[in-house]
Amino acid sequence: MAAARGSALLSTAAILVIGNEILSAKVVDENGPFLARELRSLGVDLRRIETVPDEIPLIIDALRRCLASARWVFTSGGIGPTHDDVTIAAVAQAFGRKVVADDRILSLLRESYGDKLNAARRRLAEVPEGALVEWHEGWLFPVISLENVAVLPGVPSLLREGFLRIRERYRAAPIFSRALYLSLGEGAIAEHLDATVATFGNVSLGSYPRFDNADYRVKVTFDGRVEDEVRQAVAFLQARLPPGAVLREE
Repeated sequence: MAAARGSALLSTAAILVIGNEILSAKVVDENGPFLARELRSLGVDLRRIETVPDEIPLIIDALRRCLASARWVFTSGGIGPTHDDVTIAAVAQAFGRKVVADDRILSLLRESYGDKLNAARRRLAEVPEGALVEWHEGWLFPVISLENVAVLPGVPSLLREGFLRIRERYRAAPIFSRALYLSLGEGAIAEHLDATVATFGNVSLGSYPRFDNADYRVKVTFDGRVEDEVRQAVAFLQARLPPGAVLREE
């Protein structure tokens, strides 16, 4: 289990994964883990991941929770021409906006499909009113942003392509991390973790036990924006533990 955390970090994000196929286990979610790793590397503290079905009321409800808990929100899935692609409509409703056709996307669709541009394909041009639509030559699809929400496709290869175009705008101060691998169980170190958290309020601690054949019993992680504070927290906990308790440090 995770130990108590330090104070909230500066740049935060939430991920909203949308799709019945994820909840039914027909498809394994790759996008949540990908975004989590990317955001971490950018110094963004991930505060929430939610997965919801392709239902507008549930998407809106989850989106509002995400917006309340983080500065940036990334949605994955529910974009396209079919009946279950309702993310654009849900995001628009959450912000009290209309759904409108983006002229540039519509023009590109006309060039691509000609007289085969039917009503379903026209839906690919729909965006929330006032959204930022970024689509340059050579890109397969636009990245749509409304205020602090980035709307990304559910196909993993397309989501990666889209996120990598915009990733640098989210870069924040780096998160410095250290880890201790201990020979003791959580019960033996809980009071020392509590003391460390109380002393170093800007450093987040995590405690992760193992019950298999691993060569350690608990991994304790330290995360913070100030590298010296992280190192001090590690040293503080080490000093409280008995000899031989720390197997290694990373």
